[in-house]
Amino acid sequence: CSAAGPASTMPVPCSHCQKSSAVLRRPKTGHSLCRPCFFWAFEEEVHQTIASARLFRPGETVGIGASGGKDSTVLAHVLKVLNERHGYGLNLILLSVDEGITGYRDDSLETVKRNQQQYDLPLKIVSYEELYGWTMDAIVKQVGLKNNCTFCGVFRRQALDRGAMMLGVDKICTGHNADDVAETVLMNFLRGDIARLRRCTAITTGSEGAIPRCKPLKYAYEKEIVLYAYFKKLDYFSTECVYSPNAYRGHARAFLKDLESVRPSAIVDVIHSGENLSVKEDVRMPVQGTCARCGYISSQRLCKACVLLEGLNRGLPKLGIGKHHRLHEKLLARQPLTEQEERKLRAEEF
Repeated sequence: CSAAGPASTMPVPCSHCQKSSAVLRRPKTGHSLCRPCFFWAFEEEVHQTIASARLFRPGETVGIGASGGKDSTVLAHVLKVLNERHGYGLNLILLSVDEGITGYRDDSLETVKRNQQQYDLPLKIVSYEELYGWTMDAIVKQVGLKNNCTFCGVFRRQALDRGAMMLGVDKICTGHNADDVAETVLMNFLRGDIARLRRCTAITTGSEGAIPRCKPLKYAYEKEIVLYAYFKKLDYFSTECVYSPNAYRGHARAFLKDLESVRPSAIVDVIHSGENLSVKEDVRMPVQGTCARCGYISSQRLCKACVLLEGLNRGLPKLGIGKHHRLHEKLLARQPLTEQEERKLRAEEF
C-alpha cells in the first residue's frame, strides 16, 4: 500500500479531480488519488466487472460468502452500494460457514454479525458440526496439520452450497480477488491440474448444475481492497487461520508477491495468461456427474466430501487423501475394508 508521499514534501494533487490532495497511490494503476476519487474508481471498476460479465439479473437473490475477513467485508459493502447506485434490483443475503475453529472462526463470526447490523442484511450461518458431525478442531486432532486444509476446503465449498440451497439463492458471490485468482492459476499449473486450470479464471462457475458462483472482485488487487477497507474504516477480522501456516497456497502467494515487486502488473498478467490458455482437443477431461450418496456434483461415484467424511468416521482419515477410486463400491455399501487395505491406508500408500 502506498501513501501519496512523505509529510515533509508538497501535497500531491489528486490525478483525477485535481482539486484535493491525494492520500494514496493506487498499486494497480499508479495514479495518486484523494479518498472520494479512490472510492469511486474502485467501486466503478467492480461495477464494470459485474456489467461486462452480466453477473446478475434484476430480482435475483444473491448470497454473499461472508467470513468476516477484508475481502468478503469489502464485497458486501460494495455490492450494497452498487445495488443501490445502479439499481441492480438484487436481494442480498450474508452466508457464513462455521468450520469450528476455536479462537479464529468464532471470533470472525462476531465480525460478520456486526456487519449484518451495519449493512442491514439478513445472515445465515451453517456449521461443519451440524452438516458433517465434525468440527475442524476435531478433524485436526485426528489428521494433524499436514492435510487439514484438504478437508476444510472440500467441506467449506459444499457447506456454502448447502447453505445457499437452504436460502433458495440464485447465485453465490465470493470475495476472491485478483491475487487469489493468480495464485490459483499458478497452483494448478504447478500441479498439472488441467481440469481446474481451465476453469479457475472463469468469473462465474457452477453452470453444470450447482448454484452458480461469481467473483465480482476478480480484477481487484488485494492491496487496493486493504486500502479501501482502511480508508472506509470497515469492520473486518484480520487474523489468519491458525491451521493454515503450511498451506500450499502460501508458497504460490510468496512467489507471486516476489513477481509483483518486480512487475506490478504480474498479478493481472497471470490471470490473463490463465484466461487465454488452450488445451489440446484430445486431452481427456473429467465428466461431471452426481455423488451416489449425497447427490452433490462429482466426477466420481462418490464426491470428495463423502470420501473424506467416511474416512473420518472409520478412523482412517487418509482414506480421502490420494487415490481412492477402487474403494468406492465398498464405501458406498459401507462394507469393512480388508486388513491389507487398512494397512496400506495407515502407511499412506494410497
